[in-house]
Amino acid sequence: MKDTIVNVILILVGNFFVALSVACFIVPNEILSGGVAGVAVALHPIFPFVDTTLLINIITISLFLVGSLLLGKSFFLKTLLSTLCYPVFLSLLTYLVQGRPLTDSPIIASLYSGIFVGLGVGIVFRTGSSTGGMDIPALLMEKYLHIPLSTACLIIDGLTVILGISTYSLEAALVGLISVYASSFMIDKAISFGGQKTKSVMIISSHYEAMLKAIIAEIDRGATLLHAQGGYTREDREVVLVVIDNKQYPKLNKLINEIDPNAFLVVQDAQEVTGNGFTYYKELEKIAPHHKEQ
Repeated sequence: MKDTIVNVILILVGNFFVALSVACFIVPNEILSGGVAGVAVALHPIFPFVDTTLLINIITISLFLVGSLLLGKSFFLKTLLSTLCYPVFLSLLTYLVQGRPLTDSPIIASLYSGIFVGLGVGIVFRTGSSTGGMDIPALLMEKYLHIPLSTACLIIDGLTVILGISTYSLEAALVGLISVYASSFMIDKAISFGGQKTKSVMIISSHYEAMLKAIIAEIDRGATLLHAQGGYTREDREVVLVVIDNKQYPKLNKLINEIDPNAFLVVQDAQEVTGNGFTYYKELEKIAPHHKEQ
């Protein structure tokens, strides 16, 4: 019940941010952003007799029906709240703003619209739900083409901006790309918010035993031995895999150079790390801060 209440609140907050962006920046400034709002702005010159807000709501509901058919009952239930509350938030905020832009600068409007849309969509994605609209094609791309959500959203939004070139201008489309990029960036940040900043380090060295001992004793981290074979020499060798906090990397790098200056390293930023030594270890610390000594 607690998780359900938290998810409902997050969905409402996320949709409010998206509606705020559309009502305060995208529609008043005619920003060719991504999403349903960008499509509606691009189509408005073709259908000038249809109010932009109404067009947004029509497209949103239509895509919701398509998503419900292709993504199943679970998607329908998780997206239903967004589909109901987003048009309400948008209509209310549009009425309050009365079409008056908060800024006369298209570039600033595009930037802020992307920030708020990306933040809102990312918050909703964290619940496993969707804001509806053009993120439904992105979810379909993730499901059937295995494309990451942030990348899929960038592709969809980029195509939306291209659509706007035919109804506005290249300059307007370029301004819209600012919103597209800012939105994709914020979706990534919102989804990964709260995660630890870590690095995955692979060490190839004949002194792997000394490496393991140093990592355990000096860095206080566990490590994994991977059995590998040289591609050219075909010699068997051991690869040490260790995941560490970013702040521990300089110390690890120093230890490796002291043991084997010729060691081969592969260092990558880890998107998410869970389990013993990270999330599990930290939970134990909260319960028994001195469990190491015990």
